Amino acid sequence: MYIATTQQIQVTVEPSFVESESSPADGRYFWAYTIEIVNLGVDEVQLRARHWQITDANGRTEEVRGAGVVGKQPFLKPGECFSYTSGCPLPTSSGIMVGSYQMQKADGGSFSIDIPAFSLDVPNERRVMN
Repeated sequence: MYIATTQQIQVTVEPSFVESESSPADGRYFWAYTIEIVNLGVDEVQLRARHWQITDANGRTEEVRGAGVVGKQPFLKPGECFSYTSGCPLPTSSGIMVGSYQMQKADGGSFSIDIPAFSLDVPNERRVMN
């Protein structure tokens, strides 16, 4: 589990390898990740946009930007949480994801919060060091 708190918004990430969606022989590895966002502050906020940097084991980085998450732009009142599950394919058996969410307050002010960096690793894979 990976956790980051920025400006009283806590983001928790739990990644898991999805063997049934993966085909190592074809260079396809797939992970699901569940994210929980909790408003620990006193102001209502809305998640407006996301930005991801996804890096595979070969060092190739892909950037993903978009409105909201899983087609939603949730509002979070103080003490409320929102969770969702999404996925990420990679051509390698490991990688790293890190990112941020753009949040907006009821008064129109916006701010960025961190999504903690988390690793995508095939369980029980033996790594060879050269």
